[in-house]
Amino acid sequence: MTLALAVAVTAVAQSQQAAQSLYDQGKWQEAATAAAALNTSAGFALAAEATTAGAGLSADAQKKPLFEKAQGYARQAIALDKNNADAYFELARAQGRLAQYSGILNSLNLAGDMKKNLDQAIRLRPNMAGAYVALGLWHANLVSKGGAATFLTGAKKAQIVPNFEKAIALEPNVAVHRIEYANALLLQGNKAGAAAQLQKAVSLPADTFWEKRDLEAAKAQLAKLQ
Repeated sequence: MTLALAVAVTAVAQSQQAAQSLYDQGKWQEAATAAAALNTSAGFALAAEATTAGAGLSADAQKKPLFEKAQGYARQAIALDKNNADAYFELARAQGRLAQYSGILNSLNLAGDMKKNLDQAIRLRPNMAGAYVALGLWHANLVSKGGAATFLTGAKKAQIVPNFEKAIALEPNVAVHRIEYANALLLQGNKAGAAAQLQKAVSLPADTFWEKRDLEAAKAQLAKLQ
């Protein structure tokens, strides 16, 4: 590697870290802009993550366009690197959120695509805890709808718990995994199990803007269940 190339690589890495820092502070719009400007696969994947997260803070009318924008970023990340597991995961995550704001038929199509992208993320990185959480939620949400949703997508109740347990075994100290597990258990009517997961979640450290937000949501949810 030439000195000039080494300097360029270092600059990109530092810029990615700067964008990540903005995201961790909750400055999702600035983070997405900075990350996308890098024109790298990792940058576009981070831009997708930031945009999807930011949609959660935005007015309802803005959510669907933001989830669509996040999908666009994720697809750009895949176009630049077909082996970027994060890119497939972020595409799946944006599709899952978008499905909540789509008609039944379109949401089932998105569910199918989401599953394919999660499977691809796991093929590329078998220890990606977040992908197992998303798979657990995928099964939980579709099973809770019942009927055509489970028949057309192949979602199974028996796949919910194993996916969450796998994620927690990989990353036991990540609160959001347990919070999403609690959400999945609530969809199954298991309030006691959900409360147990939330109890563990609120005992874990929260450093970033998003982790602190998750912690407050977990505390509120736990209070309702007790």
